[in-house]
Amino acid sequence: MRHFVIVGILVIILASLTYIGLDGIGLMPVAASAQAIPIDWLWNWQVVAMSFLFSLIVVPMGYSLIVFRRKKGDTTDAEHVEGNTNLEIAWTVLPLFLVMIFAYMGAFSLGEVLRVDPNAMIVKVKARQFAWTFEYPETGIVSTELHLPYNRQVVLKMESEDVIHSFWVPEFRVKQDVVPGRVTEYRITPSLVGSYKVRCAELCGTSHSYMEASVIVDEVADYDAWIAEQTALTAAAQTPEGQGQLLAVANGCVGCHSVTSTNLPTAPTWFGIYGSQVDLADGTTVLVDDAFIAESILDPKAKEVAGYSPTIMPPYTLTDEQIANIIAYIKTLK
Repeated sequence: MRHFVIVGILVIILASLTYIGLDGIGLMPVAASAQAIPIDWLWNWQVVAMSFLFSLIVVPMGYSLIVFRRKKGDTTDAEHVEGNTNLEIAWTVLPLFLVMIFAYMGAFSLGEVLRVDPNAMIVKVKARQFAWTFEYPETGIVSTELHLPYNRQVVLKMESEDVIHSFWVPEFRVKQDVVPGRVTEYRITPSLVGSYKVRCAELCGTSHSYMEASVIVDEVADYDAWIAEQTALTAAAQTPEGQGQLLAVANGCVGCHSVTSTNLPTAPTWFGIYGSQVDLADGTTVLVDDAFIAESILDPKAKEVAGYSPTIMPPYTLTDEQIANIIAYIKTLK
């Protein structure tokens, strides 16, 4: 009995230290959504269970190796034990009971995460290699940044134009696949004002690691101001270059093509490219003019720019007017 008491005390001590250590590491980023609360609650209990089970295995094993090791000169056989019915029942029934408890806790947490708010705001999300585009149906705004109002549930209706992607903001905890040919929903209620990153959590191609976008949780007043600003910009974009900029955002062009002097690894920058000579993969050069840009939009593999993979960019079926507007926008980037 003395050994059981000692082992029990050691298990409690090691389990407590293990839990404190794991909790102190900060395994989770800051929680920034209402859905993160039940997820973190369940995760905390799982860490408690893991700490206890780890100690329950390691302590008796280590204690037995030290206390019950064969002493020097002892050649007798140890006591032979054929079985213990009570112990076998205990280690069958107790784990089953614990698993059922965690199953209930998991179902409860899932219900909280999926709780529906009938007044939720809708945002449409389009995913493509390797960019995210966000559309606000109520206002017609299209953006490469996702702005969300504080403390209001938002339903993201997500579609993929090519392969499977996965929408993941670590601070929101919830992750959802974006599947071609289907509309998947992602419900979130932001609870912490700040800037975050959405990452693609499904390997989707050679530039998968660059598939990020900014997620900005605004105070309600700031969100309304952003909506008003974007609505005014959309209404004012009546020139060809203005329409071209909107098309470039809506079609995900600026997710791969930089519009500044900084190059992205996915595609050539548009900044200052019009009228310049660029090297092609076959060793020749070409003048970046209207014809080259139009051809590259309709058939990206026709002339491959050196250092970039044409397989990243899908062919687009835009009208001549839309292509001309995009070219007009590119001409302004200098």
